[in-house]
Amino acid sequence: MIVRSPLQRDSRHAVSRRAVLGGLLSAGSAVALGGCAGLGATGARYDASSLSADPTVLVATTRKPVSGGRAKPWFGPERASSMTLARAKLVAPDESRLSLASVGIGDWRLDRIEPVPADAGDLAAQTGEGDVLIYVHGFKQTFETAVLDAAHLSDGIRFRGRTLVFSWPSKAGLFDYAYDRDSAMWSRDDFERVLSALVSAPSAGRVHIVAHSMGTMLTLESLRQLYAKYGDTVTGKIGAVVFAAPDIDMDVFSSAIQRIGPLAGKITVIASTNDRALALSGQLAGGMTRVGAAEKAAIARLGVRVVDASAEGWGIINHDLFLSNAEVQKVIRRSIDGTTA
Repeated sequence: MIVRSPLQRDSRHAVSRRAVLGGLLSAGSAVALGGCAGLGATGARYDASSLSADPTVLVATTRKPVSGGRAKPWFGPERASSMTLARAKLVAPDESRLSLASVGIGDWRLDRIEPVPADAGDLAAQTGEGDVLIYVHGFKQTFETAVLDAAHLSDGIRFRGRTLVFSWPSKAGLFDYAYDRDSAMWSRDDFERVLSALVSAPSAGRVHIVAHSMGTMLTLESLRQLYAKYGDTVTGKIGAVVFAAPDIDMDVFSSAIQRIGPLAGKITVIASTNDRALALSGQLAGGMTRVGAAEKAAIARLGVRVVDASAEGWGIINHDLFLSNAEVQKVIRRSIDGTTA
């Protein structure tokens, strides 16, 4: 779940809270992050992202189109009878010296959606031969916010390759948790089709996945299905798998990673014990601690890499640090750079 302020309701007229946070954190990271083990290491100086040259995000969505997907909001909260592929054409922030972006308060905008006359089997032709970054959003997201979050993430980590967002039907309402959870799991077969198309293409690069919050359940289930289909042969095609603030029961998580073989070794969990959104989710789940809010040692015992970002969150919610915190984004970048076949 990402809780947004009233200023963010209309991206055409609003200043992004995340962009503000990014600017502040970039200026003060040496002071604010010095005491956090595992996050303070200085990474390489990264080149510009592919999005800066071609501001286009590929879309695979199980949402039902609105007005044929030709105008805002393009895709709504209802479940579609079939998955849609499209290109999201974006407008990048103005990076000139006198622009808002130059002081950390610019933002990406979604300009238009262009349908792709193809099915999941043709995805590799759309992504090309390089690596692919797939973003899977969490609870309480519109189609537009999911696309823009994918852009923020990809550009923030300076990803070189094609970016794809998998957007499942969310009602984007605070009291629609059950609908969102069911919609995420309902979409697992289509996401597995997306992954299958990419990993089975001989010329395609590695597939990196960043899943946030409730998107973790969907991603884990699809990886389980993918591994059941391809076995160990799929290991070399999957790169980094980053679960940011995963909203999933510890027991369910443990059971799932035991079913994905060596793919479990690709996983990095970004957790925060002061994640208040996951604290509420745990209460709704009968008091069961969510993986993203668990202690580092408890998660590490499951055999996955863990980064404790508890010291990074100075906000009220602390649920979207992978988008708002520059040091957490460095962790994601290093996870991608460090994965091997």
